[in-house]
Amino acid sequence: MRINEIFKAILAGMAIGIAGFVNLNVGGGILGAVLFAFGLLAVVSQGFWLFTGMAHKVWRNGHNRLLTVLFFNFIGCMAVAAVVSGGAVTEAAEGIITARIAKGALRCGVLSIGCGFIMTTAVRGAYGGNWWPLLFGVPVFIMCGFPHCVADAFYISSCSREFLLDNLLEVLLFYIVIVPGNYIGCNLYRFADQLKQS
Repeated sequence: MRINEIFKAILAGMAIGIAGFVNLNVGGGILGAVLFAFGLLAVVSQGFWLFTGMAHKVWRNGHNRLLTVLFFNFIGCMAVAAVVSGGAVTEAAEGIITARIAKGALRCGVLSIGCGFIMTTAVRGAYGGNWWPLLFGVPVFIMCGFPHCVADAFYISSCSREFLLDNLLEVLLFYIVIVPGNYIGCNLYRFADQLKQS
């Protein structure tokens, strides 16, 4: 990846991290879910590189590039978490991750497909000049509790070191599962298009 591409991926992670921080700071709920939409608005309007914004463009080739984007998204999330985490923010983030762990990796993976589908619907709509799917889609996936690999990167980064060490295996397991889950959800449109052609 070029330097400007790396920068775009880091900025995407920072935008989602800021959105996640707002969500935690207002105590979640519908207000936090609505305000979280800032993250995807920033990504799409500024042309930042977000894993779930790009996954629907990658099919047979480019998976390594997509995972590199996710890596730098994670770095952006970590940068925001380094500034804002602590106290109530850390407690709220640990609550979200504890809920993910309680659901189990398999269920999180299945639920993350829904998030990927919503994200691709939102991004495709915005690129087509219709921003409503983005404005409604983000609150929908949050209120449904669908895992998003970049948002969860921020929540994980905001957890205390002790919490992560105590739950390391469970956190790694559910995170490893939600990444392909998001990817599958982002490409459901592609599956539907292929079925139409066959």
